[in-house]
Amino acid sequence: MDYVKINKEAWNKKVAFHLKSDFYDHANFMSGTTSLNEIELEFLSNIEGKKILHLQCHFGQDSISLARLGAEVTAVDFSDEAIKTAQKINSELDLSVRFICSDVYELPSVLDEHFDYVFTSYGVLGWLPDMQRWAKVVSHFLKKGGKLLLVEFHPLVWMFNDDFSEIKYNYSTSKEIVEELEGTYADKDAPIKSKYVMWNHGLSEVLSSLLNNDLEIKKFKEYNYSPYNCFLAMNKIAERKFQLIKTGDKMPLVYSVLAEKR
Repeated sequence: MDYVKINKEAWNKKVAFHLKSDFYDHANFMSGTTSLNEIELEFLSNIEGKKILHLQCHFGQDSISLARLGAEVTAVDFSDEAIKTAQKINSELDLSVRFICSDVYELPSVLDEHFDYVFTSYGVLGWLPDMQRWAKVVSHFLKKGGKLLLVEFHPLVWMFNDDFSEIKYNYSTSKEIVEELEGTYADKDAPIKSKYVMWNHGLSEVLSSLLNNDLEIKKFKEYNYSPYNCFLAMNKIAERKFQLIKTGDKMPLVYSVLAEKR
């Protein structure tokens, strides 16, 4: 099964709907609002002049937000429609983010450079089958002493069905999960239907992959909220903070990892 081709087609369909969705609030973003959240900004307070590689960047809002903080940003995504859109936005804002269309695993054959930070966030790891291979790519691009900042939805979230009424999937899976879904997380009424191929990765799988590839875990945190109202049946508890109605503050929804290249 060519999961890259299947998923790329799905993500290409999403771009136009995401760009005009309330979820991405693109008009305010263009006016200067940052797309970065409190969780990641805690770790990115002093990045002026730093070289950052942003993996799985979609159409580049976070990449551009990093550049607005003074970083020198290279951003990567496998969706050619997303990268075209990102390049257009970057040009309209007269910024110098470099956008590259590439699958994460193939990036070392496309880009020959080292970075102060690798950044990747929110719904990224589930599209990749092999965490060891992913961590090897991250390590490859980091300078000695460079840092990975990963902010991701907690693997507990992906065990449930869409309305969180039952546990449907394994916490960690070696076999792919294949589904066909309508709409998108940013626009549930979008008139699109797409096939997806995904994997669930438990915390031990993710953290072990980093440790096995010359990365030392410096900080690890879990959060009982999501900055995004992207699941069914959520309550807003504060600005950019949402919890599941069924679980409230009892379950982690997001985690962050700061790791350093040895």
